[in-house]
Amino acid sequence: MFDIFRDSTFGSLLNTVSGGRLLPHPDQTPGWKPPDNLQVRPNDEKTIDDNAERDASKKTTGGTKETGSSTPVDTSLSLIPSNAGEVERGERKNIVGWYDDNDQENPMNWSLAKRVTVTGLICLLTFSVYIGSAIYTASIPGVVDTFHVSQSVATLGLSLYVIGYGTGPIILSPLSEIPSIGRRPIYIITLLIFVALQVPALYANNIHTLLAMRFFAGFFGSPALATGGATIQDMFNHMKLPYAIIPWSVTALCGPVLGPIIGGFAAQAKGWKWPIWELLWLCGFTIIVLVFWFPETNAETILLRRARRIRKRTGIQNIFSESEIRQAHMHTSEVVFESLWRPFQLMTEPVIFYVDIYIAIGYATFYLWFEAFPLVYSDIYHFSLGESGLPFIALLLSAIIAGASYLTYNYYVIERDFKRTGTIIPESRLVVALIASPLGPISLFIFGKSFIHEGSFLR
Repeated sequence: MFDIFRDSTFGSLLNTVSGGRLLPHPDQTPGWKPPDNLQVRPNDEKTIDDNAERDASKKTTGGTKETGSSTPVDTSLSLIPSNAGEVERGERKNIVGWYDDNDQENPMNWSLAKRVTVTGLICLLTFSVYIGSAIYTASIPGVVDTFHVSQSVATLGLSLYVIGYGTGPIILSPLSEIPSIGRRPIYIITLLIFVALQVPALYANNIHTLLAMRFFAGFFGSPALATGGATIQDMFNHMKLPYAIIPWSVTALCGPVLGPIIGGFAAQAKGWKWPIWELLWLCGFTIIVLVFWFPETNAETILLRRARRIRKRTGIQNIFSESEIRQAHMHTSEVVFESLWRPFQLMTEPVIFYVDIYIAIGYATFYLWFEAFPLVYSDIYHFSLGESGLPFIALLLSAIIAGASYLTYNYYVIERDFKRTGTIIPESRLVVALIASPLGPISLFIFGKSFIHEGSFLR
């Protein structure tokens, strides 16, 4: 697990400050040699035979692919013409990719233990931030009494958090796709801000400050859920991806489910601020773990950093990653705008749009429980503040059953179809949703008709 620590935020900082002497990458060690297929031709050599020039545009030195077909997955260091203008001037750029199919810096080639560890860290991050939404419900009675506001106003602390959680990914998550940034800085920086925002929330002198901090906390905490799946996808192929995504999804659901339970007993014993203190402690622990143990998983970011190291090591300045070449003639603002605009482009796809609407309705229904359960179990059945969170355990049990059912479907249907046909139809994964979707309205109807207005919960 040495490379996890080396590739973490703290490890990368040590490596940079020491000039590569501490926690070195393979290309920073004394015995490292460039791959044999790195044939560098200086840019100042301007006279090149036209036939050789056309030949070089079709093939690359060492049997690697031409520019148009090169990808970060199947190239190592290839001599390529980057565009027509450079061909005429005799200039060349060497593109950096994976050294071979077993390159250990490729997240797809990491050991199972390393991938499981990183997935576990994403689960911890998502749980730590996602619990912040529902843990506030236990504070609502105290907020009402402290700031002398109605319950509807106090409930905005939950609603604004969720709104921030929904709007944050529009800006923050696309930034993780920019190779020069990557996923790790987005997680670390936004979580630091998230932790810092809990302090003014704890010491708020008025309801307006508290509600504002709740919104911004949700906003900056959003990359955990919005980008967590992409991080897992960086490490697992499409066939095995569900076996990592489902545990992450269940862990994410554990946050809102356990939040009212953990926060309820704390608020009952120590007051309305204690659930927020618990959130601060949990996320403070998480940020420490991530700073020391969470590596970068974006393949293009890893290759870009490799190209920079090789340029520094060899002194050859025409060595670039594919993403650097692709964005060489783009202004920084253009790169950022392209990344921010892409989610809206995806929304124009009917399948994505309707699935998003379905998920939005599911989330809205899910968070309705956090308002309905206290009304029923506290006001009607007279549960204590801590006990009123216990019914949420049913949501966790249903998530476990749903996750196990989906993995069973994936193993016996999706994988068998892939072995037989060699392809996966993405929409085939939605069959389970078609079967399960009626259960939501049915459960709402049963809940509305089952509780009684007087008497014991067990009656």
